Amino acid sequence: MVRGEVRPLEIDWSQVVRRCMDGDSGAWAELVRTHHRRVYALCYRFTGNAADAEDLTQDVFLKIYSNLASFDGARGSLQVWITTMTRNLLVDNFRRTRNLRATDSLDEGWDATDELRPVDRLMSGGPSPHEAAAQKEVARMVQSALTRVSAELREAVILRDLQDMDYKEIAQVLGIPEGTVKSRISRGRAELARLLERNKREVM
Repeated sequence: MVRGEVRPLEIDWSQVVRRCMDGDSGAWAELVRTHHRRVYALCYRFTGNAADAEDLTQDVFLKIYSNLASFDGARGSLQVWITTMTRNLLVDNFRRTRNLRATDSLDEGWDATDELRPVDRLMSGGPSPHEAAAQKEVARMVQSALTRVSAELREAVILRDLQDMDYKEIAQVLGIPEGTVKSRISRGRAELARLLERNKREVM
């Protein structure tokens, strides 16, 4: 977590949502500021394109704002609710653009946010100053491979390994049993590993 960043769970989000619905612009700014990075990272990981991710992030927050009344804190956290809405929008976008997607600009905007650095589950070890260039190249390879993982497996891996959600939360977001979540994550990791190994052989 970035120093000084507020942990989403430390805030009474039900109260913040009520303030947003009452027209409190400060409450809305707080909600966007806290959740923007996570939403953008999820959009970027899924699309592999910075411009598309930025547009989709804006669409997500417009959708969130227009659906604030449907948030029920008793049914789950705001983070899970926002992630669910983000995922649904991404799935809709994936279906609309299935034949138009381009994934050849994977390095565009890579340094836009620290959130985009792959977590240790996908790449072991942190970069030293001398390893930064090599680490960035590995990061590009991971993102390139990730965009080629089948959509249903990709979203499970992203939510677990890159969004750090637990199995129960992922099950809520995807609307599937926890056992299916675990299976998709396992299969997605295996598919990602195969793609990375193939990329490694191709560049050797």
